[in-house]
Amino acid sequence: MLPTDAAREPFCYLTTTGRISGRPHEVEMWFAVDPDGATLYLLSGGRERSDWVRNLARNPAARVRVAGTTYAATGRAIAGEPAEPRARELLAAKYYGWREGPLPNDWAREALPVALSLGDRLDGDGSP
Repeated sequence: MLPTDAAREPFCYLTTTGRISGRPHEVEMWFAVDPDGATLYLLSGGRERSDWVRNLARNPAARVRVAGTTYAATGRAIAGEPAEPRARELLAAKYYGWREGPLPNDWAREALPVALSLGDRLDGDGSP
């Protein structure tokens, strides 16, 4: 579970496994945390074309670092699922101050929503 203060961080660092290379691939991402503290939401402006989304589709196991702490995670696209509106709204609220009504921009309305379910906190070398 992500501590409340970590949810205010501006970025997370998502590490996926390259679908072709098999090597770690890290990207800096905007994120929002579900009130349950166990799920992070991301939006991919490149939708399914983004490397990190394609990597998660091939291998959903990932790592995510927030505020200097790394967690095991499992990622998946959630387009069309009940959590999709929540993901969009949480990200729009965090980064654009959105509170209600239509979402503020194309990114918030059209980007591919992805959920990362957090697992164990990992130590410095990425192992549990």
